[in-house]
Amino acid sequence: MIQTAEGFAPKLGVVEDALKHIQNSGSFEGSADVHILEPLIDSANAGPEDWSRISTVIADAHDAYDGFVITHGTDTLAYTAAALCFALEGLDKPVIVTGSMLPLTVPGNDGERNLLDALRAATTAQVGVWVQFAGQRLHGARTRKSHSTDFDAFRSEPTHTPPIQSGPVLVNHIFKPVKVAILAMAPGLVTDIFQYAAEQCDGLILRCYGSGTAPESTNLDRALKTAKARGIPVLAVSQCPEGGMAFGTYAAGSILRDNAVIDGRDMTVEAAYAKMLHALSVDGDPHKRLGRSLCGEFTAT
Repeated sequence: MIQTAEGFAPKLGVVEDALKHIQNSGSFEGSADVHILEPLIDSANAGPEDWSRISTVIADAHDAYDGFVITHGTDTLAYTAAALCFALEGLDKPVIVTGSMLPLTVPGNDGERNLLDALRAATTAQVGVWVQFAGQRLHGARTRKSHSTDFDAFRSEPTHTPPIQSGPVLVNHIFKPVKVAILAMAPGLVTDIFQYAAEQCDGLILRCYGSGTAPESTNLDRALKTAKARGIPVLAVSQCPEGGMAFGTYAAGSILRDNAVIDGRDMTVEAAYAKMLHALSVDGDPHKRLGRSLCGEFTAT
């Protein structure tokens, strides 16, 4: 990013200059090739087609490199990291996603440190997709952005399962253009939109209260029955950043259980969204794929 009259915007050469500075300083002794995905975009504009562009570059060059570093804007970095965990089945190299809270062109930025840490991690980290940020190496399918300005902006729940979908050979699962809605519960919300989404979408994600409750609304119940009748998957996650879901704790969650909503447990909304798109893009029943842990995205019981 560089400063423009409209605000910070992407510019070619910024990351390349930082990489040259790191290599010239002797901080990183390995070699690195740069692959530019043009046009450069703000990560706010990134979507599933961009996830597939990234995974395709990695899959095509998988055998030629020891590891991969992805520089990415922080707004949707956690979505991309989760998506790559699902897309790159059978990955056999470290993939490190990193970025910065202050652009590399701003004095006192955190970008050069994160880039250096990511380069080192690309040859030393365990196989899988990781987020390297502010001195932390975070699980790619469990990372969330927890602060809008701090350098230490990302968090990840601990797990012993590595961030990789295991497989005998590398398979790059391309994300298809499916329609998925994320719908959040709120007191007194207008639930008509749930019915529209249930009629129009290929899958739904519900952001529920606490450990898994939702308003006992006639309209919400009708929408969930519509989704069930259409056979589209509905996945529920908690609005709370920690703790996750626990279906059956409260009677107010029966509207979800009675309509075959899938328990997202302690998945982040970023992982839930990426997993839903993945499940709808591959062959087989998406309900079954959504109900089991593929790469440590939720805590299996």
